[in-house]
Parts: sequence; C-alpha cells; structure tokens
Amino acid sequence: MNQEVTAYIQKLPKWQAEAAETLRKAVHKTIPGVEERLQYGKPHYLKNGHYAAVIAAAKDKLSFMIFNATELPEIKGYFKSMTGPERKTATILEGQKVDYKQLADFLKTASAAL
Repeated sequence: MNQEVTAYIQKLPKWQAEAAETLRKAVHKTIPGVEERLQYGKPHYLKNGHYAAVIAAAKDKLSFMIFNATELPEIKGYFKSMTGPERKTATILEGQKVDYKQLADFLKTASAAL
C-alpha cells in the first residue's frame, strides 16, 4: 500500500479515517493488483492504467467515486452521478450506516472492463 495514501488517511478525523480505510481495503480486495497513488491530493486507484476509484475527504463528508459507472444504478441521496454518467459517487456522512459490500460490488462491476 502507498505510504502517501496511508498518511492522507491518518490525518483525517477518526470517522473519516475509519471509512476511508475500510474503502481502501475493499478496493484492494475487489481489484487484485490495483495501483494506489496520491494524485491531486486524494487517493486514486487504477486498474490497467485506467481510473477505477477515488476517495476524497471534505469538511463534513467522505466521497467514494467509481469510474466507468454508466451501468450502475443511482441511489437517491447516496450514490449518484455528479460529473456525468460515467462517474458515480457515494457520499458518506458521519454516523451513516454504509453498505461497503454493495460499494465493492459496484466497483467490481464497473472495473471489470478496465
């Protein structure tokens, strides 16, 4: 695992760090051999040189963006297109119950063609 990404996660508030680390582990389990790097100040995950996912922390939320996600369903208020249909983002708030398995399944589906 990339040490810059580890440092990024360790600097987050506890709830964000826990969620980010859970997502990170899910990405590594879902995409064997995934490339992890800190790019544009955020953890990026690539498969075969193509973007697969990004974790990004903001003041009051954590975002998990999945690329190549056109075929994935939107979930009102939680998993939606924010920058076009090829990218969908899960917005995670403090105290929110998160279905990490569902997010990993979405990632697996979206990254299969990469």
